[in-house]
Amino acid sequence: MVKTISNASKQMLHRVWRQWHDISLPLVAIIICLPLIVVVASFFIGLGGEEQRATLSHLFQNVIGEYVWHSVILLVGVGLLVMLMGVTAAWLTTACEFPGVSWLRWALLLPLAMPAYITAYTYSGMLSFEGPVQTALRSITGWGLGDYTFPEIRSLTGAVLVMGFVLFPYVYLVTRAAFIEQSRAAIEAGRTLGLGPWQSFYRIALPMARPAIATGVTLALMETLADYGTVHFYGVTTFTTGIFRTWYGMGDQVGALQLASILLSAVVVLMLVERISRKQSKYHHAGRNNQATRPMQLQGMRAFLAFIACFVPVLLGFLLPALQLLSWSADRLHVWADASFWRLVSNSLVLAALAAFITVAVALWLCYGKRVASKRRQNKRTRITQTSVNFASLGYAIPGVVIAVGVMVPLSWLDNRIIGFSENVFGVNPGLILSGTIVALLFAYTVRFLSISIQTVESGLTQISHAMDESGRILGLKSREVLTRIHFPLLRTSLITAGILVFVDVLKELPATLVLRPFNFNTLAVRAYEMAGDERLADAGPAAIMIVLAGLIPVILLSRAMNRRQHLHNEEARVIEAKQGDLRFGEPNPGKIYKPL
Repeated sequence: MVKTISNASKQMLHRVWRQWHDISLPLVAIIICLPLIVVVASFFIGLGGEEQRATLSHLFQNVIGEYVWHSVILLVGVGLLVMLMGVTAAWLTTACEFPGVSWLRWALLLPLAMPAYITAYTYSGMLSFEGPVQTALRSITGWGLGDYTFPEIRSLTGAVLVMGFVLFPYVYLVTRAAFIEQSRAAIEAGRTLGLGPWQSFYRIALPMARPAIATGVTLALMETLADYGTVHFYGVTTFTTGIFRTWYGMGDQVGALQLASILLSAVVVLMLVERISRKQSKYHHAGRNNQATRPMQLQGMRAFLAFIACFVPVLLGFLLPALQLLSWSADRLHVWADASFWRLVSNSLVLAALAAFITVAVALWLCYGKRVASKRRQNKRTRITQTSVNFASLGYAIPGVVIAVGVMVPLSWLDNRIIGFSENVFGVNPGLILSGTIVALLFAYTVRFLSISIQTVESGLTQISHAMDESGRILGLKSREVLTRIHFPLLRTSLITAGILVFVDVLKELPATLVLRPFNFNTLAVRAYEMAGDERLADAGPAAIMIVLAGLIPVILLSRAMNRRQHLHNEEARVIEAKQGDLRFGEPNPGKIYKPL
């Protein structure tokens, strides 16, 4: 009797746990998407009636045109630049062999470690009147002030160039992966039809890689729209600078929300264009044993031009800014001994670590819930669970300033309700509990970077067979025990990778940190921004170099993964060629050792 009651209690608890688990996933997704819901709702339902309509009319009459025009020029210029450099470098490092290509394959990823706003600061310092470039020019020519004209880097053109040299690795990364996966049979079929090496590239390899190119360019354009530090420092008025100016300069929360909703609409359009391009452009390899493209050997002038084409983006996107940062840091050795600087480092590291832990934990909860739901019979509840996880991963495509504005509004409202309740009931004003603390920052970081963790954790879960789940259940393990005792040890690498990526992105995040940071709380990114804003570019060097050093961690991980993939494909092609050569005129060579594919 007691045993029967115990079993019934366990079953009831299991049903309650399962219902709570099914409810918690959509609830967490709604909380994650709350800032975006607030921004969208501000445009459609109104947050001030006549005041909102008047604000919107003023924005359209006076500033929206300028914001749109500058943003369009920025997007077109950066898009063309990253596509030209990224596709060229991806093809040359994948399909060609020339001196230096082995280290260029990973060096081309180094600009990812350099945030765009830090690169903008370094080039402004290098190319200013007192900078090393113009100083050397005057010493060589003997010119003085007014004897020559020099291009102004702080301009819309300068912003396009800086962002292009920093963001092209997005296109290089995904396009090179597509070129590596392409079958050699398609390229050689074009060669048999009379196409030369470069004609094969333009007419076969490039069209096959078009979906990957579109994805890389879209990622770069999203980062362009999200940027604040570069365009603000260079005096370019875009939606991000407009949101800051409207919120802080004019004190107009409604206007800032309106601009944020328009910027959010532009990001959604970019996402839809990228999805449509992938659906309409699909290429499949015929057969399973496709051989990787055999690299072409370049010599002489062709090898030199290929090296220059790949080295110049690395030089301008990473080496020159890094050398300038090192020079500034060497001239500011006293900063490294200052306790306040290491307090900034501590603030940044603790904040990034907390955000990484929270984001990875939420991603693991959502992805595992989606995995459990996928094994059940498809019904309305299952579809809601899967859809909610997909919606929760939209934050990475949204600019940090939009998320910050969307976070500030609901948390401020909730703080006001808490203060009102506390004063009425207890007669005590607790102050800002959410909107004025690190809680708001951590919430914004979770919304912004949850997509990175979800993709990494979900990739790790797909490599774990569902049979292992069933084996654990047969042994009497509950769902949460299957997660903690089976999946968690197998996912350790994926979880660490997701944590590192989020950690580094939080260190580099500037707009959300500027809006939501507590009073008298600074990070490395904020310090670099403040020093550059005060024209103390050399003083921004130590903080900037620390951010760059942290950004090298994911670059190393990415380069190792890309080199490993190409090495495996080249080994596969070599082994298949050896087998085909031995089998061409009879039996295999008994003295030859064959490696398994």
